[in-house]
Amino acid sequence: MAKKTTIRMGGYGPPTTTHSRGLKYIGDELNKKFGDSLEIKYIWNVMELGYGSDAVLWLTECGMLDLVYMSTTALTSRVPHLEFLDLPFLFSDNKSAREAYDGELGANMRLAVEEKCNFLVLGYFENGFRHLSNRLRTVSSPEDLSGMSIRTLGSEMHNRTFELLNMSPKSMRLDEAKIAIANYEVDAQENPFANTMTYGIHNIHKFHTLSSHFYLSRGLFANPQKYDSWPSEIRDELKLIIKKSIEYQRKLAVTEESIARATIENVGGFVYELNESEKKNFRDSLTPIYDEARKRFHKSMFNSVGW
Repeated sequence: MAKKTTIRMGGYGPPTTTHSRGLKYIGDELNKKFGDSLEIKYIWNVMELGYGSDAVLWLTECGMLDLVYMSTTALTSRVPHLEFLDLPFLFSDNKSAREAYDGELGANMRLAVEEKCNFLVLGYFENGFRHLSNRLRTVSSPEDLSGMSIRTLGSEMHNRTFELLNMSPKSMRLDEAKIAIANYEVDAQENPFANTMTYGIHNIHKFHTLSSHFYLSRGLFANPQKYDSWPSEIRDELKLIIKKSIEYQRKLAVTEESIARATIENVGGFVYELNESEKKNFRDSLTPIYDEARKRFHKSMFNSVGW
C-alpha cells in the first residue's frame, strides 16, 4: 500500500475568515482528487495554542506546518525588498494591486523571499486595503491624526508613514494589540474592515476612516522540503488549485468587506469616506517617504506598478 501523504495547513484566524476558507478550498479540492491517499490537517489559529500570530512562519520553516498564509509585512525585516509593498497609497484599486501581485512584481518578491527564507511562495491571498480606526475623533485630514498613538505591524515603512503623519507608532503582534486596544493603551489601529470586525475592535473604536492607505497581501508559504517530498501528481495539482483558491478567496474578501462595514455601522460606528482631494492631502504629507523610496528601490519596481 502506498504511503499516505499528510499536509498540515495553518494560520492565525478562526475558520470563518476568508483566508481560512481559502485554505479549506485547497484542502477540499485536493481531497476530491486524491481521496484516501491524502490527509489534510488544519490548525486554524495558532494563537489558540498560545503562540503569537507570527509563529506560523517559524512553524513552517522548521516543518511543523506545511502550508500557511501570512502577511508579507511580517517578513520585511528579513527581506527588505518587501518593504516596497508597504508604501502608502501604492495602489488605487483591487484590480491594479492584483495584477501587480500576480505579475512581475509578485514574481520578483517571490524570488526575494525564497532567497532569504526557507519558504516556497505559492501565491498571494488578498488582505486588502487597510483603513484607519480610532477611539478619539473623526479623521478627514492628516492634522486629525496628530498626537495619536497607533498600533502597527512592525514594518519600518509603516512606522515611517505614521511618523510623517505626526502619530506615535507602536509595533505589536495581533494578540498584544487586541489587549492594548481594549485597555486604551493605543488610540488607533489600521486594518481592512473585515479584520477590524473579526478582532472585535469595532466594539471599541467608534471612528473609522475609509482611507485605503495600504494594500497588503497574505502570502501562501510552503515548507520547501515538505513540498518536494510530496508525490509529483499532488504538487502538479496543487499548483492549479492554488490559482483557483486565490480567485475564490479574493471574491470572498470583497463580500466580507461589505458585510464588515455594515456591521461596524450597525453597532454605532461612524465611517468617513475620504474624497480624492482629502486623499491627496495625505499623499502630499507623505512626500518624503516617496522621495526616500525612489532612492532606495530600483525604478523597475515603480514601473511594475505604473508609477
